[in-house]
Amino acid sequence: MATPHVDGMDRHRADGRCLAADWRHWFSLLQREQFAAMSTRQDPRAHSRRPPGFSLIELMIAIAVIGLLAAVALPSFMESIRKGRRTDAIAAMSAIQQAQERWRASNPAYTTTWANLAASSATPKGYYTLALSTPTAPDDRIGYDLVATAANSQANDTPCKKLAIELRRGNLRYGSGTSTIDWSDPNRCWAK
Repeated sequence: MATPHVDGMDRHRADGRCLAADWRHWFSLLQREQFAAMSTRQDPRAHSRRPPGFSLIELMIAIAVIGLLAAVALPSFMESIRKGRRTDAIAAMSAIQQAQERWRASNPAYTTTWANLAASSATPKGYYTLALSTPTAPDDRIGYDLVATAANSQANDTPCKKLAIELRRGNLRYGSGTSTIDWSDPNRCWAK
């Protein structure tokens, strides 16, 4: 059995193993424990950082900006929708005009009966109701009046609530209005 030297350079235990190897083993274990303890601790600078996410003030500012954009864009968007829905009335009125001309080709006058035109008093998508009448003046009996009145959600289309076509002696006239028909500016509501 080897006896350990006094100078400590090459000491051995009673079982013959070197003490230096034991110290290296214990030292590496100690380093691992310290590393594990350091990795679970928070960074001391972490307290000065802001936590991730939004603050209440940032959230309120974002909501205010979104509200402002919506307030500016929504009326324009709704006007575009109403203008697009006017095509429902314009298309239905054009179909009735063609049906009236087919009827007039075989008859002495235009008709005001929906069944004669194979048409309905409502537009296909239901945004307008249609009214068909003959002129009251005796000289204009060979003609008709066709009025489309906004209904349902389209009733909010205030300046163009009514779209009208008037046929007198072969001449067409277009008009629009809220409650009465204005014949002076047809492009306001009839423009495509």
